[in-house]
Amino acid sequence: MKKIVIIPTYNEKENITSILDAVFSLNQGYHVLVVDDNSPDGTGQIVRNLILTYPGQLFLEERTGKLGLGTAYIHGFKWSLNHGYDYIFEMDADFSHNPADLENLYLACKEGGADMSVGSRYVEGGKILNWPLDRHLYSRGGAIYTRIITWLPIKDPTAGFVCYSSEVLSSIKLDQINFVGYAFQIAMKFTAWKLGFIIKEVPITFQDRKVGQSKMSSKILKEGMLGVLKIQFQSLFGAYRKRVSGNSAKVIRAKFSSDKDVVAKTK
Repeated sequence: MKKIVIIPTYNEKENITSILDAVFSLNQGYHVLVVDDNSPDGTGQIVRNLILTYPGQLFLEERTGKLGLGTAYIHGFKWSLNHGYDYIFEMDADFSHNPADLENLYLACKEGGADMSVGSRYVEGGKILNWPLDRHLYSRGGAIYTRIITWLPIKDPTAGFVCYSSEVLSSIKLDQINFVGYAFQIAMKFTAWKLGFIIKEVPITFQDRKVGQSKMSSKILKEGMLGVLKIQFQSLFGAYRKRVSGNSAKVIRAKFSSDKDVVAKTK
């Protein structure tokens, strides 16, 4: 099974070499695609140099400027599907996501029956290290708000450490997912759920970045709050499944459990 980790970057020169070395040192067959938004600090050039160290395993897509996290992942999803990968991961470059947890996410899909697995801070066994109080409040509050508005049965809907089977991504009209930050992460989970795919949350320890600058902003928080309302409005009144679905997946039942199957599907 071909596995690839997508890492979007913008000014991550302090982290990129270490995170790539950490993924490849797992020796579990992971490839990595870095999607760099023309980082002024030279992140892209560092990756180009490392391709010589990891030929056939490390790939780089460079974009013209800072176009946002969501569009970077959409770019990476399309690239990965076009190159025949079976399992496609989202992961941050700053070690807030531990590369050692990749295998747990993979096994939840490969052997645990999930179509999509989510590295969760808020299921039993999950935790957060080194966050200030305001970040805890924003994150917890955002998760509760999202679940109330959308009824999405996932305890960590804004999580960005995710494994998708290729079937999930190929079943979604990716260009219809047009958010940037938290709202993008919510929309991807909501869409997979609405299309009937099985989602499992896997406990992880999330650790705040130690070097580099956070990309969090008031604009991203605002998009998250308004995006949740937009997603649910479209779902209720806008033929959501038809708009986002690339195939004929049909929901047959739902299991509202954060660490078990949350939905089943048939075709």
